[in-house]
Amino acid sequence: MPGTGHGNARNLTEFTDPDSAFAEIKRLYETEVEKIHRAFDEFSKGNREIEPVEAYYPYLGLRVDNPHPAHDLNMSYGTLSFPGHYGATLTQPDMFTGYLKKQIALLMKSHGTSVVIGISDRPIPLPFVIEHATADVTSDDVKDLQRIFTMPDLADIDDSIANGTFEPKPGYPFPLSLFSAVRVDLSCMRLAHYTATHASHFQRFVLFTNYQRYVDEFIKYSRDQVENGDEYEAFVEPGDVITPNPRYSDEKPSGRPLDHLPQMPAYHLKRSDRDGITLVNIGVGPSNAKTITDHIAVLRPHCWLMIGHCGGLRRTQSLGDYVLAHAYMREDHVLDDDLPTWVPVPPIAEVQVALQQAVASVTGLTGPDLKISMRTGTVATTDNRNWELQYSELSKRFSQSRAVAVDMESATIAANGFRFRVPYGTLLCVSDKPMHGEIKLRGMANAFYKERISQHLDISIEAIRMLREQEQGVDRLHSRKLRSFSEPAFR
Repeated sequence: MPGTGHGNARNLTEFTDPDSAFAEIKRLYETEVEKIHRAFDEFSKGNREIEPVEAYYPYLGLRVDNPHPAHDLNMSYGTLSFPGHYGATLTQPDMFTGYLKKQIALLMKSHGTSVVIGISDRPIPLPFVIEHATADVTSDDVKDLQRIFTMPDLADIDDSIANGTFEPKPGYPFPLSLFSAVRVDLSCMRLAHYTATHASHFQRFVLFTNYQRYVDEFIKYSRDQVENGDEYEAFVEPGDVITPNPRYSDEKPSGRPLDHLPQMPAYHLKRSDRDGITLVNIGVGPSNAKTITDHIAVLRPHCWLMIGHCGGLRRTQSLGDYVLAHAYMREDHVLDDDLPTWVPVPPIAEVQVALQQAVASVTGLTGPDLKISMRTGTVATTDNRNWELQYSELSKRFSQSRAVAVDMESATIAANGFRFRVPYGTLLCVSDKPMHGEIKLRGMANAFYKERISQHLDISIEAIRMLREQEQGVDRLHSRKLRSFSEPAFR
């Protein structure tokens, strides 16, 4: 009942089985969304006498009286450390089926308790349900839309849970998830805008790059996989252009290539378990890196990796050498308010090992030869594309930091991975050494790209394979070092 620790959530029903609990979440969501669809259909027919629509997100909650210590579990999530009421609003259950069932099952197993499912007090905004545009809407129509339907309230959407600044109100639950339902819906809509692919296509292993040539190689690799392999079920390109694997279904290719690519186009090599590979060309700069990771984080990926080019800072490096980041010098500034610069961003051991082993496997290098061709150390990330013009100042800072490479995205991606509890890693390729007089020239750059891009991509794909197939599976990736003292139970 409302006021019993679950805030204003109502119609709460108890469940002791994860599948039954999920089925109720799905039923409630579809029922509430259908209210909006019916009303909008009437609105589209010209009916302006519709009563305001009341449609709310489903609510999942539980009460913990005797929490189990976190060390009782092998995993870093799925348990609660303090007694009390906990809850979360949920959305788009079809896209999160496996994830939600697992989180609910872990809660029941960890605490030997049931969960309650009901209706929250958070209304579902119209734009997150009706995706198609209404080109002929007039100013009067807008007023009627705002009267009849709920619109997004940005004052109610933030990252206070992830940032560790959330404070629950008396009588309301502690959070079960890093993200509220409306935050998830907002990010899914933004992903479609920035990448021109639906959020449901995103896979749980994500590659970020800052060069188009990596995209070209990934497209070539992905098309070969769906044409000749049996691991991946489809390949999706911007515009939701789908090339299905004929071994999985009789579906025909669908969609039409876009005339113009979006700001950060995404490409998805899909597996039936969603443990495939998504590659996003984020372009250049920390702002893009923050923007896209802010939104992909709600999909709860297992890992994201930065693969791209960097400037080598050591004289002993050669063009084409690899840099495996063990630490980051954060001069990007886009996350300073969310994750203070005094917070360390530690390496994730499983990711580091996989990347190093993948380099050795793909290149065939071992021992001293591997150490020469792959440097480990600090990567400096700057928000100044023309940092070379501040040579005197920055050369001293780079030297003091012991940095081995400089780029514009890696620290941002790693820091947001730390903030959102998403395992991260960085493997860069030295494309120039501007501090040592080796600037990329056009002909030299083309030769360099031809030699290294394919190999670099192969290394990242091999690292993902290792992470996916490691002992204990992907759960081993989700390190305790990503989680704070009092964490939401959901991964």
